[in-house]
Amino acid sequence: MKTALPRTPLVAAVALASFGMIGHAAADTSALEQRLLELESRIAAAEQRASAAEQRAELAEAQAAGSPAPADVEERLARVERQASGEEGFSFNVYARSGLLLGEDRKSIDGGPYVTPAGGLGGAVGRLGNEPDTYAEAILNYRMQFDNGAKAHYRTMLASSTETSNDWDGDSNLNVRQVYAEFSDLPSFTGAFENASIWAGKRFDRDNFDIHWLDSDFIFLAGTGAGIYDVQLADNWRSNFSLYGRSFSDYPVRPERPGDEGSTDSLILTANNYFGNWQWMVSGLSAADNDERDIGEGQSAADSGFHTMVAYHGDSFFGLSEGNFKVALMHGQGLGAEVKGLGSDGNLTDDAQATRLGIYGTTYVAPNWRLAPVLLGEVSKDRYVDGDDYKWLTLNARLVNELTQNFEMQYEASYQYMDLDPNGFDGRNAVSGDFGKFTIAPTFKPQVGGFWQRPEIRAFASYTDWSSDLNNYGTGSFGNEGFTGGQWSFGVQTEVWF
Repeated sequence: MKTALPRTPLVAAVALASFGMIGHAAADTSALEQRLLELESRIAAAEQRASAAEQRAELAEAQAAGSPAPADVEERLARVERQASGEEGFSFNVYARSGLLLGEDRKSIDGGPYVTPAGGLGGAVGRLGNEPDTYAEAILNYRMQFDNGAKAHYRTMLASSTETSNDWDGDSNLNVRQVYAEFSDLPSFTGAFENASIWAGKRFDRDNFDIHWLDSDFIFLAGTGAGIYDVQLADNWRSNFSLYGRSFSDYPVRPERPGDEGSTDSLILTANNYFGNWQWMVSGLSAADNDERDIGEGQSAADSGFHTMVAYHGDSFFGLSEGNFKVALMHGQGLGAEVKGLGSDGNLTDDAQATRLGIYGTTYVAPNWRLAPVLLGEVSKDRYVDGDDYKWLTLNARLVNELTQNFEMQYEASYQYMDLDPNGFDGRNAVSGDFGKFTIAPTFKPQVGGFWQRPEIRAFASYTDWSSDLNNYGTGSFGNEGFTGGQWSFGVQTEVWF
């Protein structure tokens, strides 16, 4: 006769103990809510353990009776234990943001981290109190583990973006941004490949990393292809290898072939090497027939390129205090001169060159004050036509004061210098000047603590100003009616991830 383990007394004991503690702190509503959340988590964990224990009891009972354990019992037991540990089964992850951004006249205004003239070149500014859109990612994962120890991970990611405030966003851009399978712990892999995993499909590269406060990746390697991660080439040398394909949309070809359109694929072959905290990435790019693209001034686009990055991932705040920091220096030529979104820009010339430096860190400067400073800048030349020259530099700082368990004040100051000379490309004018923004954002969240705690709901007020010369650039938001600098904006926003 099977003996079922008593779940109810276990759950009751946990509940009584927890509520006993809560009774001594009934006046503290925040503590009560926190303990209730912890209680729910403990109950769920206890039920998972009880389910696994019942399976073990069934197996032990069968063995004690002298009969072989049913194969399905062993399989169910192993699966329950893997699911309880998170090694198998379904999981769901989310990133989302949504809110209103209103000007002084209570009308919607332009915004976003790439709102400045340098934004088209990757020159992001602080995002706090500066986002007018609704953007959501839904990530569906399923993990499997096999009898031989091999593991499989399947992922689909859906994403939607819109700037309408309506409940039915007819202009929404819904995309399937990732669909791939990855295999790891393969028993037939030995030597340098013993801990390696292989993948194929459409995906964001696993080792991309970003500056959240600017909504800017240091490096964004993505597309459709295949690769292998974690090849151990030496004791302190681990490498990833990948081949990604991206597609350039149809484009007009040379004037002598009017009416014709072309298309091409950009291929990116990458080796990503890790030596302790150091990272060295090198990529070669190729886009057959892209040199048929007419980019004006009698020039052709590049059909190849090169890109490299050296980065350091620090486990302290620049050695000064607890926290973390990252620094990366990138350089690219030809198609590699788009140094962030590799292979995404087909208009670059053969002679295009770009060099970018990015630095950020996070730390607590006092028990309830945390700070995240950022520097991001780039110089590039001969980017789209011979003789063009672009320089920009962004300095940003997010400062947060944690006032209660559920409320904090966020402050952000952002500054950008631009010196942009398009040399007539796309009808744009040479401009130079400064952009500045300061934001105050009262913020509510279930629990404060650290820069990565979400979800949160915030109200904000931002003051934004810039040099009047930047209104003459000739493209983008600057200079539009009601958007010439020296103005306040207000809004509310939620941001979620898990």
